[in-house]
Amino acid sequence: MLKAKILFVGPCESGKSVLANFLTESSEITEHSPTQGVRILEFENPQVTGTSRGAGCEFELWDCGGDPKFESCWPALMKDSHGVVIVFNADTPSHLKEIETWYACFVQGQFLPDAHCLLVAHHKPGSGGDRGHLALAPPLNKLKLVHSNLEDDPEEIRSEFIKYLKNIISSMSESRDREEMSIIT
Repeated sequence: MLKAKILFVGPCESGKSVLANFLTESSEITEHSPTQGVRILEFENPQVTGTSRGAGCEFELWDCGGDPKFESCWPALMKDSHGVVIVFNADTPSHLKEIETWYACFVQGQFLPDAHCLLVAHHKPGSGGDRGHLALAPPLNKLKLVHSNLEDDPEEIRSEFIKYLKNIISSMSESRDREEMSIIT
């Protein structure tokens, strides 16, 4: 069985924990409480399989605190991760600049392919969820960008997240198959 580690990172108060709970069908967070360090949510998704043979997959979603005081912990959080979801509050202009740092550290710093990174422009309840064009600087403008509004269209983000997980698992499965073939030959 394949096991994938996915990091949820981004600025403080961007909605990472609420989104993580929704996507993993975990308990609801009703009050904002900053994540201290990291929360690890383990889950399975029956819509995502490891291979054409139907092998199952387990996921660990690491909901990482956005406070810069945890920066010294980032190398430990990144160890053995397979993907990074950068969540930001689309209604907070400073977050657009901050996500460049998260990308540089968590994606480029680990040499993860851009396909293993998902940008989520999270719209908090009552924000109106303006889906206007976001001016993302290179290389962020090359990443898959998904808008998340759990109030208006919760299933859109769930669907996009499942596609993202399938991509990660497919890549892991291909890598494992190549490794097995190199051992055989």
